[in-house]
Amino acid sequence: MKKFTYVAAAFMAMTACNNNPFFSEWDTPYGIPPFDKIKVTDYMPAIEAGIAEQNAEIQAIIDNPEAPDFENTIAALDRSGALLSKVAGVLFNVSESDANDAINAVVEKAMPLISEHSDNIWMNEALYARVKAVYESRPELNTEQNMLLKNTYDAFEENGIGLDEESRARLREINSELATLGLKFGNNLLAESNAYMAETGSSVSRYYELMGTTEDRAEREKMFRLYSSRGNNGNGNDNKEVVLRTMELRIEKAHLMGYDSPAAMILHTKMAKDPQTVDAFLKEIMDAAMARAKEEIADIQAAMDKDIAAGLLPEGTQVEPWDYLYYAERIRKERYAFDEAEAMNYFSMENVRAGVFANASRMYGLLFEPLEGVALFNPEAEAFKVMDADSSLIGVIITDYYPRESKRAGAWMSNFVDQYVAPDGTSVRPVIVNIGNFNRPEGDKPALMSIDNVSTMFHEFGHALHGLLSQCTYRSLSGTSVKRDFVELPSQFNENWAFQKEVLATYAFHYETGEVIPDELVEKIEAASNFMQGFKTGELCAASILDMKWHELSSVEGLDVAEFEKQVCEEMGLVDEIIPRYRSTYFNHIFGGSGYSAGYYSYLWAEVLDKDAFEHFKETGIYNPETAMSFRRNILEKGGSDEPMNLYRAFRGSDPDSGALLRARGLK
Repeated sequence: MKKFTYVAAAFMAMTACNNNPFFSEWDTPYGIPPFDKIKVTDYMPAIEAGIAEQNAEIQAIIDNPEAPDFENTIAALDRSGALLSKVAGVLFNVSESDANDAINAVVEKAMPLISEHSDNIWMNEALYARVKAVYESRPELNTEQNMLLKNTYDAFEENGIGLDEESRARLREINSELATLGLKFGNNLLAESNAYMAETGSSVSRYYELMGTTEDRAEREKMFRLYSSRGNNGNGNDNKEVVLRTMELRIEKAHLMGYDSPAAMILHTKMAKDPQTVDAFLKEIMDAAMARAKEEIADIQAAMDKDIAAGLLPEGTQVEPWDYLYYAERIRKERYAFDEAEAMNYFSMENVRAGVFANASRMYGLLFEPLEGVALFNPEAEAFKVMDADSSLIGVIITDYYPRESKRAGAWMSNFVDQYVAPDGTSVRPVIVNIGNFNRPEGDKPALMSIDNVSTMFHEFGHALHGLLSQCTYRSLSGTSVKRDFVELPSQFNENWAFQKEVLATYAFHYETGEVIPDELVEKIEAASNFMQGFKTGELCAASILDMKWHELSSVEGLDVAEFEKQVCEEMGLVDEIIPRYRSTYFNHIFGGSGYSAGYYSYLWAEVLDKDAFEHFKETGIYNPETAMSFRRNILEKGGSDEPMNLYRAFRGSDPDSGALLRARGLK
């Protein structure tokens, strides 16, 4: 009866919406979604039909009279849900990068349905029985198939299949509410970020840049207080109760699943394995960063004392958080004769992007071709066809780099279309998007990028390469579908090339004269690269520790968000002049559904791998073709088809050197 209802619902939805582009093959260049034909009203019918279709596919797996095996159960489950994946890939990307009230309303309606559907899959006892039968039969499989089998079996275990009926029902309620809370957190934060822009006249993406260049101390304090209090203003966008309720539910879920804390539950399948390992890892980094930060603060106070002596500041003025970046920039100019404003003249957005592409061409033999006249989700987005050295299709990369009110803050990579091999043997090539919130053009000036923005573009394109170059058979293992503490390796690794002298020579041209960046300025950038690592490493590590301490809690009863955060910062030894890179009420990575809960440490964890890998490149030559192709074949193409350390050892030939991170940051 239920099967008939699902199939009938799908048929009726598709009949009623026969012009819905999600219900037909996309006659577009290289599988790019037909954005000009998709209407807001198309999403919900496609989601409902997609859920019904996958339910029917799963029922067919269960009803299969043949004995369970890898192909008719595990691979069939991985192939199911194509329509739902198709619509979700568009809806959630557009909602992040070009939202409006209508799109937000669709997401709010869709999230509970998708959460319930996911629970229905992973709590389906009949389906689990077939998966378990295959898992326990220990079939002879290749590495990727074994990984898919293990992941599928583990997914049932991790999503409550072993719970009793009452506990499963409660888990469903928790998952549904958590999905809604994550959406609410993100919407509140977008509203707060837009309020910041309205108050200051600049986007939150320019905060660090302006804190380093704004002379007016009162204006810096205003920006700091507005930025650091986002989501913590007692208004309709306040996120404190969202944070507490989220943690209450995550703790309850962990206890239901038999774990002491959410961190213990989340980490047992990751490279780090347990909270104690992460805590020890972060403590070593934090101690080194704070030792350096205290030296930096002494230097900043000395610079401020000169301003006091000159009558520019009142007697007794001490370093505050809103002074750190401004005086650090002044010290950097004096110490290294380096002026970031001068350097920015060589980093126009189009040239940096061309440099990112050229670097990938030299490393991996890729070719890039602009796609003209292609309808995209926003007029500011641009699309490029990516080909291999033999001109075969790799995929499509869409870039969208300017801030707007409809886009959340930050930078990220995602997929509109995943890479996988279809049942007929056709290789489906990916459609990837890189999102940024970089400076817009101003007057006659093109969009000029800061040093951090340049690094960010290289970073996000490293993720894009992971998605583009994927050569996996199964959708759930392709591209960036890897353990959270491994996913940042390709992105951070790609950053290492951004300011290499021979790379800069390919893209760093003065926007007025066309002059290539002079060697003298390149040397200044290099000399200043590890400047202020106490601040940079400290704020990043502080956010990682804050994330861990939230998720190591076993209760939030009576807890105050601000007081908890203050206590955590004191215990980690964070100096008063620095705050975590993300405070709790705007920590979208861990509370907004980005998937970094008890996982923000992964940026630093993966940096050990990326710096160790780059040391290998420096030993063999940063453009050594054999080393580059080894990284492509063993890391970028493999997705999650094997355990991360197996992939890394296949590339490196050894385990990573744990000291690589501190060496690269100049802290050791």
